[in-house]
Amino acid sequence: MTEKPTLLIVDDEKPTREGLRAALEERYDVYIAEDAKAAGELLERESFDVLLTDFRLPNEDGLNLIARAKSLSRPPVCLLMTAYGSEELAVDAMKRGADDYIAKGRLQIDELEMRIARALRRQNLETENVSLRQQLDSRFGLENIVGEAPVMREIFEVVQQVAPTRATVLLTGESGTGKEIVAKAIHQLSPRARQPMVTVHCAALSATLLESELFGHEKGAFTGAHERRVGRFEQAQGGTLFLDEIGEIDASIQVKLLRFLGERTFERVGSNKTLTADVRLVAATNKNLEALIRAGTFREDLFFRLRVVEINLPPLRERAGDIPLLALKFLQEFARENGKPVGEFTAEALEALMRFSWPGNVRELRTAVEHAVVLCRSEKITARDLPPSVRGGQAGSGPRPTLLNDLNDLTLKDAERQLMERALKDTEGNRTRAAKKIGMSRRTFHRKLHAYHLEGF
Repeated sequence: MTEKPTLLIVDDEKPTREGLRAALEERYDVYIAEDAKAAGELLERESFDVLLTDFRLPNEDGLNLIARAKSLSRPPVCLLMTAYGSEELAVDAMKRGADDYIAKGRLQIDELEMRIARALRRQNLETENVSLRQQLDSRFGLENIVGEAPVMREIFEVVQQVAPTRATVLLTGESGTGKEIVAKAIHQLSPRARQPMVTVHCAALSATLLESELFGHEKGAFTGAHERRVGRFEQAQGGTLFLDEIGEIDASIQVKLLRFLGERTFERVGSNKTLTADVRLVAATNKNLEALIRAGTFREDLFFRLRVVEINLPPLRERAGDIPLLALKFLQEFARENGKPVGEFTAEALEALMRFSWPGNVRELRTAVEHAVVLCRSEKITARDLPPSVRGGQAGSGPRPTLLNDLNDLTLKDAERQLMERALKDTEGNRTRAAKKIGMSRRTFHRKLHAYHLEGF
């Protein structure tokens, strides 16, 4: 048997609220409250599908109650009833989050049921649309992580293994290696994909602000706290919370995170009420947390709680064979965004990309390709279109030896074929060593040998 939707009726007139309960309880699991205070307590304890409230309430009006209900992690459909109807009030009600507005003087139960049902259908449709988008995203959860290098194939396998679990994941690696993209893939490939993924960049906030951001605060908890704020843990209920730059957090917040990871409980700032949240935590850092532990700035027990599964993302210089693949992906993306008919790199441009050591990793490569697409004046990106530092190889410990011959313009496939030919020559035909030399998995290397007719090597 399907459960009835839950409905909270708030009205200070007992005959009205009892009459509405009698009329609606056949279709809804009905709760009643006589004022906003009692309603607020119910909203904190229970999850409601519908809130039906009068405008005139003791101490607090229905619009404020609706605004509070809409701030919940799972807000109900909200309908405002009033005997003091006006166009201005109706507009204000919609601005404050009301899904519909009903004049009590013309209230008919049949019409009320129809409008509640319509509001619920609209919300369900929006939820289904979000879920559909998330399902589509989840199908391609690893598509945004480009790489054929063996280390990347290993990362893909770990992501696919860990995503369906509840395990906390720690992502490590240099800045720009794609830690947030991997975090999104873990969420999108998990059973939590239909629920929110909430991201917090810890280094961007002071300790006080970060505590409020994560755990929320009560009205009056500190100067400027004019109303209750729902924190990111509550917003991520049922989903994933991604904490980027976890190595930057203050010691006091480390203690609260440690408690949450152990007990799944926390308190809002300024409150003694203990709350729980079903949230999967994924954290990321470009710092050496073990060095921070030795320095006394990061808790060892928190480190072990965070590192149930650790995924280390390699710098781009350690998987140079992926540079042409990534460059082509970014080229297609920015050509489409900018409406430019750019589809290839010249050999000289690819050589420059391969020679550069990319201290900013994938993020820097992406920016460089965007720069080139914007400045490109033909259908092929030349070295002249690249940023000066890239075409001059001015990064890292010096120029990277190129694997390309000095040819004129060629496609990405031509370049890849030449990479494989040169690697086979340099390793005297040893396919395993050749694949490793250019950062390509052995399986992919063998598949492309056939595609490029290189089996004779």
